[in-house]
Amino acid sequence: MKKTIIIILFLSTFISCESIRVSSDFNQNIDFSNLKTYAFLKEGIDKVKINDIDKKRILKAIDVELYNKGFRKSSIDPDFIINFSTETNQKVNYYPSNNYYGSAVPYGGMSNYASSWYLNSFKYNEGVLFIDIVDNKKNELVWQGIGKGYIYTDRPEKKIEKINAIVGKILLQFPPEN
Repeated sequence: MKKTIIIILFLSTFISCESIRVSSDFNQNIDFSNLKTYAFLKEGIDKVKINDIDKKRILKAIDVELYNKGFRKSSIDPDFIINFSTETNQKVNYYPSNNYYGSAVPYGGMSNYASSWYLNSFKYNEGVLFIDIVDNKKNELVWQGIGKGYIYTDRPEKKIEKINAIVGKILLQFPPEN
């Protein structure tokens, strides 16, 4: 029974690392239905401290999501400008563990078992992606989406999958319903 509880606690901790948490905020005085075209803020994206491969993956994921929502990229006077930035936060998760030790006496004798509880921990990196929507005419931030999730670093296909998932979940909230 104790082992089952420990396994459940460990799995729930591990699964919580896998989840993507998103939030957004926006200017309630903006009519988002007037926004049709966009462009990326090259100067801002160039400053993001991640490798160029992941930058391109994020840009592509944003393009796909916005295209599916009916927005079109335009280099000539776009309605809104998109910038993104990233952070990495090192996290530590703790989970209880148990040591069993002792001896058993065969053939129906008494056995001596003891156990001790302790906390195990593991470290992981949580990636944070900020997507900013700036009104091009007013040069003012009108919407920001934030996504947080575990960063895969071992296989490119897992990184692509995670980037697409986090961008998709963030942009589910754009445009907001006023």
